[in-house]
Amino acid sequence: MKKVVFLDRDGTLIIDKIYLNDPEDIVYLPGVFEGMQSLRDQGFEFIVVTNQSGIPRGLVQEENLLQIHKNMSKEFAKHGIEILQYYYAPHLVESNHPLRKPNPGMIEAGCEEFSIDRNQSWMVGDRMTDVEAGHRAGMKSIFLHGSEDPNVSKYDPPEGMADTFLEVVDLIVSWQDK
Repeated sequence: MKKVVFLDRDGTLIIDKIYLNDPEDIVYLPGVFEGMQSLRDQGFEFIVVTNQSGIPRGLVQEENLLQIHKNMSKEFAKHGIEILQYYYAPHLVESNHPLRKPNPGMIEAGCEEFSIDRNQSWMVGDRMTDVEAGHRAGMKSIFLHGSEDPNVSKYDPPEGMADTFLEVVDLIVSWQDK
């Protein structure tokens, strides 16, 4: 069984441009490539899970979203990193669709498709809905500080909090050593 780090996209791997629609406008957060290489070397694989309400709002074209993910895969491949899959939820916030985080549908799909060991896997994101999706899927979660205050959330706290992607890596590695 695989151990996987499920990663939110915007605000976790790349700068959150709010409804990114231009495949040429991807900017990676500091430490993402080095951090993922380190996790890869620890035996982790990667899946991206991203809410995309910009699609039903008409702000993001689905073909552009797919191209953004292709461009990201090419860039990660240059650093020796493979993304197993990109799952996205093209649903409005109000929909409470099973795929849309905090619901665990995208993570569940990944676990089913790739035979993933939930006990050794993680969900990492910059919103408490990411943390909650990981918890609902039966895995540990890390909150990457960004635009949201985790202390005022209705959801249970994450197993770890980090200010940078490299701190995320340290938390995951140190947890493995326990």
